[in-house]
Amino acid sequence: MPLYEHVMIARQDLSNAQAEGLIEHFGTVLSDNGGKLVENEYWGVKTMAYKINKNRKGHYAFLKTDAPAEAIQEMERLMRLHDDVMRVLTIKVDEHEEGPSVQMQKREERGERRERR
Repeated sequence: MPLYEHVMIARQDLSNAQAEGLIEHFGTVLSDNGGKLVENEYWGVKTMAYKINKNRKGHYAFLKTDAPAEAIQEMERLMRLHDDVMRVLTIKVDEHEEGPSVQMQKREERGERRERR
């Protein structure tokens, strides 16, 4: 089955438990349609670059999935209809990277930046 990565932004006035509940809910939607949620990360509340639906902040979540295209389409359809979800980005990948995402890594683990000139 194809591999996908999703980043979801939920409304800022949700509690952490409610935001993590959204991840579980959409994971069950995938499993009901023949896919599976490989891994998920809750990134927390982050400030956005611009307002979305009058919100300056949002709960960010990262999902790694292994599911057929029909299951992904159904999950995205339900995300668009859900009142608490503001934005979703889905990307098809060849393979999932091992370990935590860049957002979850400590600054020392990310590697050094180039020096400024």
